[in-house]
Amino acid sequence: MTVPLSILDLAFIRDGGDARESFDASVQLAQLAQARGYTRVWYAEHHNMASIASSATSVLIAHVAAHTETIRLGAGGVMLPNHSPLTIAEQFGTLETLHPGRIDLGLGRAPGSDQKTMYALRREASSADRFPQDVLELQAYLAGNSRVPGVNAIPGAGTHVPLYILGSSLFGAQLAAKLGLPYAIASHFAPDLLTDAVQLYRSQFTPSSQLESPYVIAGVNAIAAESTARAHELYEDAVRRRVIQMVSRQSGATDRRFTPEEVDLLLSSPAGQQIRSMVRYTAIGTGPEVKNYLDEFAEHADADELIVVSHANDLDDRLQTYSLIADAAGMDAASSPT
Repeated sequence: MTVPLSILDLAFIRDGGDARESFDASVQLAQLAQARGYTRVWYAEHHNMASIASSATSVLIAHVAAHTETIRLGAGGVMLPNHSPLTIAEQFGTLETLHPGRIDLGLGRAPGSDQKTMYALRREASSADRFPQDVLELQAYLAGNSRVPGVNAIPGAGTHVPLYILGSSLFGAQLAAKLGLPYAIASHFAPDLLTDAVQLYRSQFTPSSQLESPYVIAGVNAIAAESTARAHELYEDAVRRRVIQMVSRQSGATDRRFTPEEVDLLLSSPAGQQIRSMVRYTAIGTGPEVKNYLDEFAEHADADELIVVSHANDLDDRLQTYSLIADAAGMDAASSPT
């Protein structure tokens, strides 16, 4: 590979499965990532989504860290306006203390949920406006140089957990550049501003104590299989499920069951076209075909690292995707930069 590879684990709750099964799958995936030389595995904070089990992100990281030894683990990301900076500093300071040198903290400002869930989280609409100040407050807690007199993160102070700014717009790119932090762009579901955001970040980057030069992580989808045809079958199945999930959430009819004919109609609807547009950056095919796509995408994105997410419903298919990519790229644990 031309750049290091990492994994975004959305902690899928598969059709007919449950959260416990999802957590077991996350452990298996992280163990594979560790064995095959991936750089890191991240988990994203989502709420009120029946297909995603990573709502308590720091707890899931702790669980997976206890079942692995060397792979870096982190949030990709924590939606900071849902929390106080002190709480996140304490949580990730605890993780870093238990698993030194293995913890990342990616930060986003989106709610990771819908409007009703925002209320349930007691999050105000204006919370996102404080995001830059909250990042600085959190960073200060982790450095042991609190901005709130008399208040320290215990544990957390002095752990210097590395921060990453997540984004899907120019705002995150500009903030990451101003603060001198790595920038992770969610191009796996928000592809439109990829090149503009990366260009802005690199042109405005200011060195910091954490980072001397710009560092970009770009999200990309991938499904690999033993044959190109099988990979495309898995991709189409993933698109169908995502369209159903989107329509179900928007309508509030989460128990609705669609016939195959109805799903075909949904795929040709604006919702279906929106999903296909969102996953524009998707590598599909055999291991070598996916590897070639990832190399080309890394150059297109001007990325220093790629974080790959597979939307295959079945765990075995997801594990196979990452194994085939590692095979094609000649990766193993000894080649990992961690």
